[in-house]
Amino acid sequence: MSNKDVRVVLAHGAWADGSSWARVITALDAEGITAVAAPLPLTSLADDVAALNRTLDRVAGPVALVGHAYAGAVIAETRSPRVKALVYVAALAPDEGETVAGVFYRLPSHPFAPKLAPDANGLIWLPESAFAAAFAQGARSEDLAVLAAVQRPISPACITVPVGRPLWKDVPSWFLVAEDDRMIAPETQRGMAARMQATVRSHPVDHAPIVTAPKLVTDIIREAVENVTEH
Repeated sequence: MSNKDVRVVLAHGAWADGSSWARVITALDAEGITAVAAPLPLTSLADDVAALNRTLDRVAGPVALVGHAYAGAVIAETRSPRVKALVYVAALAPDEGETVAGVFYRLPSHPFAPKLAPDANGLIWLPESAFAAAFAQGARSEDLAVLAAVQRPISPACITVPVGRPLWKDVPSWFLVAEDDRMIAPETQRGMAARMQATVRSHPVDHAPIVTAPKLVTDIIREAVENVTEH
C-alpha cells in the first residue's frame, strides 16, 4: 500500500465550511494524496456525525480522518471500520460523557476571545472582528475577508450534548497543538492530546493553521497517512 491508496477526509469546525481546507487539499493533491472535505451542517452533533458518515460512504479504502476545532468531537463519533487514523488540528477531543462546551470552557478564555451567545434564531455566529482578533490572527486580510464571508453558524445542540466513547481510544491519533491559539487554550489542547496518547506536533500558530500554516497541517496528515500504509 502507498500513500495514494489512503483517502483523507477533512471535517471543518464551527464558523467555517469546507473551503477552509483549500490550501491543505491542494498541498495533499500535489503529493498524490486524495482529500475530501465533509460538509457539516453544524445543526446538531448527531447531524454532523451523520453528514460525516455520508462522506465516508463516498470514499473507498482506508481513511485518515482529520478534524479542525469543533470537528474533533465529530470525527471521534464515527464508527466506520475504515478509519485507520485520526488527526486533530487545534481541535476539541471530549471524552465519553463530556460535552464540547465543557471542554472548550474548561480554562478561562483568552482576553481577545469573543463572547459567544445564540442569536434570535438560536444560532451562534462569530463576530466579524473576531476572525482577525482570535480565530486567525495570523491570516492575511484577504483570507480574513473570505473566512468572515463564508462562516456558518453553529447550533448549541452541537456542543451541549455528551459524546459517546471516542474513536481515539481505539485508533491511533495525531494532534497539532496551536500554541498561539486564542480560541481553544493551548493548555487544554495539550491536556487532551496527552490523555489521548496522541502523537503531538506543537507549533507557534493560531487557531486556524489550516489557513495560516497549511504546510504544518499537511505534514502531520502525511505522518498519519504513512502510518496507515505501514500497517
